[in-house]
Amino acid sequence: MTRVKRTQAAKIEVHLLREGITESVHKVEAVVCDNRGRALAVAGDAQTATFIRSALKPFQALAVTSTGTLTKYRLTDKDLAIMCSSHRGNIEQSRQVFNILWRADVDPLALQCPIPENKQSSLQHNCSGKHAGMLAVCKHQDWSSNDYLRRSSPIQKLILRQVSELLGIPGEEVITAHDDCGAPTYLIQLQHMAYLYAQLASGNNLDLERIVRAMTYYPRMIAGDGAFDTELMRVAEGEIVSKSGAEGIQCIGRVGEGMGLAIKVIDGAKRAKYAVAIHLLKQMGWISPAIAESLSEKFLQLSPYKRLEIMGELSVV
Repeated sequence: MTRVKRTQAAKIEVHLLREGITESVHKVEAVVCDNRGRALAVAGDAQTATFIRSALKPFQALAVTSTGTLTKYRLTDKDLAIMCSSHRGNIEQSRQVFNILWRADVDPLALQCPIPENKQSSLQHNCSGKHAGMLAVCKHQDWSSNDYLRRSSPIQKLILRQVSELLGIPGEEVITAHDDCGAPTYLIQLQHMAYLYAQLASGNNLDLERIVRAMTYYPRMIAGDGAFDTELMRVAEGEIVSKSGAEGIQCIGRVGEGMGLAIKVIDGAKRAKYAVAIHLLKQMGWISPAIAESLSEKFLQLSPYKRLEIMGELSVV
């Protein structure tokens, strides 16, 4: 990755307005990178370090596409999409996770993600697709599945090596911590996240390209009807790949153009990251004004009395 001096600009603010009066304010940082790792535009600090959370999932799925696991078990793009998802645990999504395990001859009891509250199975956990993908790779590579969530396990070493190679930094420099589902996630700079998504969307890597195709062709698998990632990819019709992460993380790639956008809401508010994403996508011309208006009606107009208003823009570096 290209090493650059620290890049800062004014943060974006998202105001929650109640009948036009500001009630709450969220501060947001964002950065756009190209697939050479260069920061092109920024709001806030491009080198802010934070956990990437579930926006890491497409790159965890790279272990599946790069090892021949898809071919070995005759898995489909729909299977690959659920591996990249933060799904809602509905019947269709849970069955898709089960399909991965069934084809790889892995017992569903091997899943080490928690059973969600008021649910019956780990298959219904929003990260179960990611876990199923990891287990399929372990089965294919003849690795132990009992410790697949440990940082020292072969599958987690493979994922870290692949991500660090994409970033061009030594794996030992990447700080890891366990996500809520038990799998490792990474503490990396916001600029690094944008760089990853620029590479994901560039079309220069066949394994990543297949992941993008799966995500954009099966957007319902990635989240669900009414969810931001699903709705954005649905209306973008293959031109945008999008993945949310907890605590205010949103990452987006412009397919075929090698550009990535990463967003972090400082206080972790989900509503603010969606509002900023729509605002910036419109600013950059990645979506049309008509699409921006349609998405705004769903994600900015919260009720008859409440709406979100965005103040600030990206500054060109």
